[in-house]
Amino acid sequence: YSVHWSDHLLCRCSLRRAKAMGRITKGGLGRGSENKKQKSILRTLKKRSALRRRLLAKELAVAKPELLSQALCSRREQDETRRLQYKINPGKYRATSKYGQPSRRSRGRGTDYGRTAEDNEVAEILKDEDDETTYKDSHVFLKGTQSANPHNDYSQHFIDSGQRPQNFIRDVGMHERFTEYPKLKELIRLKDGQIARRATQPMYLKCDLKSFDLSSLGSKFDVVLIEPPLEEYQRRASGINFTWMPWEWEEIMDLKIEDIAAQRSFVFLWCGAYEGLDLGRECFKKWGFRRCEDICWVKTNITKPGNNQHLEQKAVFQNTTEHCLMGIKGTVRRNQDGHFIHANIDLDIIITEEPELGSTAKPEEIYHIIEHFCLGRRRLHLFGSDSTIRPGWLTLGPNLTSSNFQKDLYLSFFDGPDEYLLGHSDDIESLRPKTPPLKGRGGGRGQGTGRGGLGGGMGRGSGVMQRIGAGKGY
Repeated sequence: YSVHWSDHLLCRCSLRRAKAMGRITKGGLGRGSENKKQKSILRTLKKRSALRRRLLAKELAVAKPELLSQALCSRREQDETRRLQYKINPGKYRATSKYGQPSRRSRGRGTDYGRTAEDNEVAEILKDEDDETTYKDSHVFLKGTQSANPHNDYSQHFIDSGQRPQNFIRDVGMHERFTEYPKLKELIRLKDGQIARRATQPMYLKCDLKSFDLSSLGSKFDVVLIEPPLEEYQRRASGINFTWMPWEWEEIMDLKIEDIAAQRSFVFLWCGAYEGLDLGRECFKKWGFRRCEDICWVKTNITKPGNNQHLEQKAVFQNTTEHCLMGIKGTVRRNQDGHFIHANIDLDIIITEEPELGSTAKPEEIYHIIEHFCLGRRRLHLFGSDSTIRPGWLTLGPNLTSSNFQKDLYLSFFDGPDEYLLGHSDDIESLRPKTPPLKGRGGGRGQGTGRGGLGGGMGRGSGVMQRIGAGKGY
């Protein structure tokens, strides 16, 4: 509710008006039925007054309604303000008595009495305060003025408490965000069930990726997820002894991704938040991919509020994000290739709690985004660990403790012309967001190839993930 201080004064005026009209006598409440009626009116007015005081206290961020007088100026403070205003500018203001009427001193005299040296000093102080005001925290704003209202100022709240603004975004979990959208909730349930039924058994191989020949796996992959150990991760956790050596971007670029990528395929590359945003694109060019999306991981600090323990030397802001670039190879049309991709189901943003200092763990939601989007079942994860082994994925990396990869068994999962696909479902097709077909050559908005080679789109941009603020895809 939006409550103004005048509502409280209005309720007090209602009490006075009721007494003046004879509904409530000053000495008592009458007798008989008239007594009951007057008692009822008095109770109603008192309840309204108490409710208005509670709402007003909530609006002004006052702990108790009894403390409203501290937040709102008292009559004495108002009189003092009028007195100072009159001394500063006698021609604009007039002196008033305690009850708002012209004082006896000012009646008939006009506004011509002069200003003393003390008054001039007060005027200079007030002028200096108006010219430059320094705020050390947000308590000075708690009077609730609309011009400086702190109640939704999450940046100021971060300065005062260390709680990041993203901590207050509601329903960020995968199970809570679709509560108010039953169609999307049912769509996600059906897709998760289909993915689980068609998932291959998890396979993993411990190997040194600097010397391992990726083509020896004997398979082409529809999706490649790359999670390299970047030097940036060690920079932002200075003082911690790491057991792994970081990879240079030249070494990451030398990975033979082009040899194992299918004709139509996607690559997802975790690139940090700084130099990797540019160098990751150079990797895509070398591997034969085009960047088509940028998935942003926004990190909260609900459990450990405070400032970042380490700041990048060239950074101008406190970094709370990390990026996963998405690249595409070949041509995939959203309005024609529904058997291979389902676009606009998930967002291009992930909001989860920041891991412990020194951890390189990534949010699990990235797997759901990939599996919901690409219907290809041949999925490869490079630089994985024991904690990232997952059904439907082949995981490679030096941090694995063992191996169970069998080449012949893995290839047998995809025998047949269309076995590498999840398959068709009428229920999912009826619920998923779709791109309207092209109506004519050269006409219509969003026709053509689109960004990153994803063609056939009018409506929600040429990307494949929902943008923040672009609705829910329906």
